[in-house]
Amino acid sequence: MNTIDIGDTMKNRRSFVAAVAASSLLVSFAPASHAAGDPNGVQPTGVTASPAAATVLAKGLLTPLHLSDGPDGSVLVSEEFAGRLTQLARAGAKSVVYENPAWDVAGTDRRGGTVYLAESQGAGPMDPRALAGHIRSIDSDGKQRTFGDLAALETKENADGGSSYGFRDLPAACAAQLPPDVEASYKGQIDSHPYGIDVDGGTIYVADAGANSIVSVEVETGEAQTVAVLPSRPHRFTAAEATALKLPGCIAGHTYEFEPVPTDVKRGPDGWLYVTVLPGGPEDPALGARGAVYKVDPDNGRVKLFADDVMSPTGLDMDNDGNVYVASLFGEGVLRLAARSGEQSVALPGALTADVDVRGETLYATVNALPDSNKAPDGHVVTAPLEDQ
Repeated sequence: MNTIDIGDTMKNRRSFVAAVAASSLLVSFAPASHAAGDPNGVQPTGVTASPAAATVLAKGLLTPLHLSDGPDGSVLVSEEFAGRLTQLARAGAKSVVYENPAWDVAGTDRRGGTVYLAESQGAGPMDPRALAGHIRSIDSDGKQRTFGDLAALETKENADGGSSYGFRDLPAACAAQLPPDVEASYKGQIDSHPYGIDVDGGTIYVADAGANSIVSVEVETGEAQTVAVLPSRPHRFTAAEATALKLPGCIAGHTYEFEPVPTDVKRGPDGWLYVTVLPGGPEDPALGARGAVYKVDPDNGRVKLFADDVMSPTGLDMDNDGNVYVASLFGEGVLRLAARSGEQSVALPGALTADVDVRGETLYATVNALPDSNKAPDGHVVTAPLEDQ
């Protein structure tokens, strides 16, 4: 079975990723029965995209982890591992907007004729490069500019340096039985991996998956500042989970504060920022659906929980009514979270769904977003109409 841990591509979660890797319980590919349009998948309810009407706009993409509106009805897709931003025309023809394999090219957005993207280097312990990250803009004439030094901000502030992660009050005798790579408790570390962005007027909001924070960057001045730090994601271990992860049984009944990993951000019609958060550690169903969507007040940084128990949320967008559409990477596809209640339904079944974009009455999503090591990359962008059901 081919496996991959998307967390390792985003940030350093220090302890638990190492433990999970050591126990060969890395995140596995979603089952084929959840492929986009599969009639055996979970049927959608509420306002959804019709699986029968879903069409493939493009395929053969390498890690299409992000997508956003492009000019003239096109779609912008970040092939992150390739360091490439690709534009898909309405008919699916591909053209390269930007490419630099030395950088991780992540989330994008567009205002007028200018495209904005986040790119970074050095996130996490596996990347030997110095920590670096910023926003790059590309105007309609091809002129480029970099601004908003996100790595410098994190190095200076260590946004979550005051946050405590790890076990709550684990007895010393039990802590001594943990594998060497698993710290019983620790404080937030300096790390930065800008992952998702949203351009709102003259401000760009950034979901920094390394810093565990939301950052604002002013387009005119390039000034970057921390808006909010996301709360930890607690999980109380069962005996069965301890056994499955090959961790000492004495952790059963004890709560571990996992790092929050913000993956995308969108300014909603109510003025709040909506943020998808991975739970740290295993993002697959091994420990259940532990991701969340938070609301962040951009004026004062106040954080409110909007929806809990969301499976591996890695991208989001919203419709004009405030319904939130979430790409559930290791879940059932694109989820719809109702505007008022946060109630979940499946909007579009899909496997390895990394990002979602809503444009009018049309939904776009990237599926098959992580490559099988034995096959050529075959990430897809699919599109489907939204329907009232």
